Amino acid sequence: MEIALLPESLSLSVAIFLLASSVVTSMITASLGAGGGVLLLILMATWMPAAAIIPVHGMIQLGSNGGRTILTWKHIDWRTIAAFAPGVILGAAAGAWLLVSLPAYLWQLAIAGFVLYLCWGPSLPKGAFGPVGVFIAAALTSFISLFVGATGPLVAAFIKQIHADRFRTVATFATAMVLQHAPKALVFGVTGFVFAHWLPFILAMIACGFVGTWLGLRVLHSLNNHWFSKALNLVLTVLALRLIWQASLAAHWWA
Repeated sequence: MEIALLPESLSLSVAIFLLASSVVTSMITASLGAGGGVLLLILMATWMPAAAIIPVHGMIQLGSNGGRTILTWKHIDWRTIAAFAPGVILGAAAGAWLLVSLPAYLWQLAIAGFVLYLCWGPSLPKGAFGPVGVFIAAALTSFISLFVGATGPLVAAFIKQIHADRFRTVATFATAMVLQHAPKALVFGVTGFVFAHWLPFILAMIACGFVGTWLGLRVLHSLNNHWFSKALNLVLTVLALRLIWQASLAAHWWA
């Protein structure tokens, strides 16, 4: 009975491992601000069919970030979200319409470079973090996320430039990612991906992610804003360097 609830391509042992990973990776994101989603994507890519990775990961992240949004809703910066939402719609619509097939390593290098700049480079002009800047950032990252699925670090790096408070950063980032992952259900559904085959697994992963988020927020309470900022910069830098390494391998293969 339990096995019947799993997609044919997943064994019970792998499913249990990924469910445990959902707890751990959600805890990482809730406590450090980012990193868990990309780590989960890496683990899923090891065992899941290539065609299922981005749509299934997107739905899991939608639910996981939804839980984080509920638990931190008092800290959400609604002004930033109000500017982010229309950008998501534009970016997702453009991605679904164009269906671009540029090599993934180009997107990876672009994301990594900008993440490193936001973490360690000179501050962007203050206007870049106003409504227009947030709208543009939302449109670009939403467009790219349909093809790469790894734009979370870029969104996190952008939002952390807006807020120094760790709870406001985590809450606003979670809400932004809910908006960014939501269109994937429509886009991938229209293009023929059958979510029903994966639905029990997705729901179980979301439930485990909620547990991880609750645990991670307990850890977040023990940090101060200074150490949270340093930890987030470190996590984002590691993720950016991994993207560069991944892109270099892909570029070599592409050549």
